[in-house]
Amino acid sequence: MKKILFLQNDRYRFSPSRVDLRFAGAGLDVEYCWAASGEFPVSAGRFSGAFVYASPHGAYEDIDWIHREHDLLRELAHLEIPMLGICFGSQILASALCGRDQVFQRQECEVGYKWVDLNPGSRSDLLVQGLGDRVFMFIWHNDEVRSGHMDMRLLGHTDLCPTQIWRYRDLPIWGIQGHPELTREQAQSFFQQHRAKLERDGADVDGLIDNADEAVEAKALLNNFIQYCTGTVSVSGFREVN
Repeated sequence: MKKILFLQNDRYRFSPSRVDLRFAGAGLDVEYCWAASGEFPVSAGRFSGAFVYASPHGAYEDIDWIHREHDLLRELAHLEIPMLGICFGSQILASALCGRDQVFQRQECEVGYKWVDLNPGSRSDLLVQGLGDRVFMFIWHNDEVRSGHMDMRLLGHTDLCPTQIWRYRDLPIWGIQGHPELTREQAQSFFQQHRAKLERDGADVDGLIDNADEAVEAKALLNNFIQYCTGTVSVSGFREVN
């Protein structure tokens, strides 16, 4: 059984979305490390992939576990191990692989369900193959990955953020700024739990709860990455993972 590393960067040991169960359900052996509490794998070379999850922290913060995670991500990239980062995970991947100045604080928060438009020429990329012109998902970020770095391939954007989906060089390493992992039910609970902070960031929380979306097509991004890690996907095609 192929093993995938799950780096949990939140203040809670397990993410409310339990996206790790999606990986396990696809036949991957998930090694769950609560990086934010100092849990890291002993060896990086035994993984078929790594998933880097969200966090309330910034990738630029001077915290021991964030420094350790930078080192680990660089080691995994050196070994060309497939990686996918979500939200903070996308940002810390950019910071580790493209420079600590690659992540910055936005002047205004981008928050809400939005369409992410796929850039021309990106359709053949493994992560977004099988999608149409754009994909719908929940987005919430005050930090952002800078565009324009020579080692970044930009795959998808919104009107406010050019780096919604990106790839590192031609390696199987991707970042997604939004949250394709949330189901409608999970999103509703998440919005209620974080109501105060969302409202401070300008969100209409009641509107978000009422219009929460299953984001089915966005789940294809996760499925394509899972298939790459399990070896069931190639450049020419993909098979849906339930």
